[in-house]
Amino acid sequence: MSAVVDTRAVARALAPVLRERADEIEEARRLPDDLSKRFAQSGFYRMCAPEKYGGLEQAPAITMETIELIAQADGASAWVTFIGATSGTTLALLPEETARIVFPTPETMIVGVFAPRGKAVAVNKGYQVNGEWQWGSGTQNADWVLGGCQVIRDGETEKLSNGTPRSRMMLVPASEVEFLDTWYVSGLCGSGSTDFAIRDRFVPNERAVGLGVDGPLDRPLYLFPQFGLLAMGIAAVSLGLARAAINELVEIAGGKTPSGSARPLAARPASQTEVARAEATLRSARAFYFETIERAWEEACDGNLSTDARRDIRLATTHATHASAEAVDRMYHLGGGTSVYRRSPLQRIFRDVHVATQHMMVGPATYELTGRLLMGIDTDVSVL
Repeated sequence: MSAVVDTRAVARALAPVLRERADEIEEARRLPDDLSKRFAQSGFYRMCAPEKYGGLEQAPAITMETIELIAQADGASAWVTFIGATSGTTLALLPEETARIVFPTPETMIVGVFAPRGKAVAVNKGYQVNGEWQWGSGTQNADWVLGGCQVIRDGETEKLSNGTPRSRMMLVPASEVEFLDTWYVSGLCGSGSTDFAIRDRFVPNERAVGLGVDGPLDRPLYLFPQFGLLAMGIAAVSLGLARAAINELVEIAGGKTPSGSARPLAARPASQTEVARAEATLRSARAFYFETIERAWEEACDGNLSTDARRDIRLATTHATHASAEAVDRMYHLGGGTSVYRRSPLQRIFRDVHVATQHMMVGPATYELTGRLLMGIDTDVSVL
């Protein structure tokens, strides 16, 4: 049994440190090693890891609240946290002996990219892996790195029954990964989401994980699909960023008098209206988001997670991400010239949230997918 850890309380306690080091994190373009180690020791990276292996195996709502709180202090730190946390579910798909080797201590960090951008050629007792992946968030802090691959067997790409290529996630030690210096971006700069490569590495069968193929541990958390958990993390970061933007604007509004005005920003009716609209947008989206997660968790604890629950998770997470960006935009514009300076948290929050909205898990296609299901149209739910 793992020791009980209140990750939300730890996140609140760490917030002043993260705010103080936000510029350092951004300039480093990755999470500094000492902070990542502190996150690991705090339990952030094992929030979704199986309890039987030393993980916390928390209810999803608690994990997402923790990520949201971290994002209120620093978006990039929260991004790395959610990637590390949700990647820990991979342990539930591994043979027990392998899982215990991969996760020897509770501070172990696993991250990676599920997109099958690599090639895994089947050989005796495993696969020979080659590939390059984008969006390797937190990989430079990790102990193990996952890379999604198409499986090649006897010279042919393996396919599922629906004709799409079969893919597996190849789990390799971080020491076998080549990190490419590509992460020069507008937002979430400190997330270290650089490209990485795995070149001609052998991966044994027991470290080749098939989503939807290999049976997870029979526990409620692992009924949640990987894509759903990934989308939930993106939304949690976005919700935290929106809360930080509103708090920042309210703080500066009392002392900021716009050019050409005799009244401070806080005293202007237009400002009051914009803050109220942003608050309503954020809190309603957040309510839908956490209500959906809690209801899905109730289903999972009863031993099932319905298509309706999975649909609602994807809809609520996509909506929460874009509603958060809308709230941030209102605060950014309301801040006027103050918002454009690098010293302003509003500027970094604006850039960060608009990188989050670009993730395919919360893209426009999600509305189409969930809309088809809401209208009862026959739909492929494999990516739900």
